[in-house]
Amino acid sequence: MASAELREIRRRIRSVQSTMKITRAMELIAASRIVKAQQRVTAAQPYTGKMDEVIRNVAAASGGASHALLEKRPVRSAGVLVVTSDRGLAGAYNTNVIRMAEARLVELVDQGVAVRVYAVGKKGQGYLRYRGYRVERAFLGVTDAPGYGDARAIASLLMSEYAAEAIDSVEAYSTRYLSPMTQAASRWPILPIAPVEGGSPGPSAAYTYEPSAVAILGKLLPRYVEGTVFGMLLDASASEHAARRRAMKAATENAEDLTRLLTRRANQARQAEITTEISEIVGGAEALTRG
Repeated sequence: MASAELREIRRRIRSVQSTMKITRAMELIAASRIVKAQQRVTAAQPYTGKMDEVIRNVAAASGGASHALLEKRPVRSAGVLVVTSDRGLAGAYNTNVIRMAEARLVELVDQGVAVRVYAVGKKGQGYLRYRGYRVERAFLGVTDAPGYGDARAIASLLMSEYAAEAIDSVEAYSTRYLSPMTQAASRWPILPIAPVEGGSPGPSAAYTYEPSAVAILGKLLPRYVEGTVFGMLLDASASEHAARRRAMKAATENAEDLTRLLTRRANQARQAEITTEISEIVGGAEALTRG
């Protein structure tokens, strides 16, 4: 009995150690990717800030010109973009975003607003379809290392749907990267673009616009939407790697604790087995002596 128990414990120890090797490798991979993802988030922030400043200056010079992407209309159909990961093993990263997005979907349906759902990542796509939502378009293989082309494809779809009045608003749900230890599920308003008023703060120079401020604004607004989506994807990517690193670190530590516990149990089982063998030898020797 003791021998069978010992074999079972040793088999479990080998299984846990094999799992620990995998989790440690995934932790190291995620840790190496966090640095690059964080650098991309930091590098994209000046572009977004400068784009916002330029749009404000051009909008001030255009005299309050209208544009399709600035048009705010009654919301009869809302577009909801859900950004999750393609892979799991990232703790509560996907769960937090999906929970927030689903709560908003339920709220819109209760208000009598039609919803059109767009998904980035397999996890969000699979969950939303399982819950009975029709996913109009899914973008897969994006979140691990998003490129500007991915953001342009997503933004183009949303802008074309908005311009065709298939949807009257677009909001995205993703994860905002705050630090390697802190990420928060957030709502990102995409369309319509919030009206920009006034120029940049502080002293400003007078510009001459060719062909015109209105035409330039029409070119800049789509780029602004693309930049917003790209920044959101970069935040999501950095958040995913940070969440996966923490989850794999915790899994590795748990595996180490379990290995120590099983080793202790194996030693106890081995001691019991040795004690039994000694008792049998002593008993046999005594029986031979009496005989």
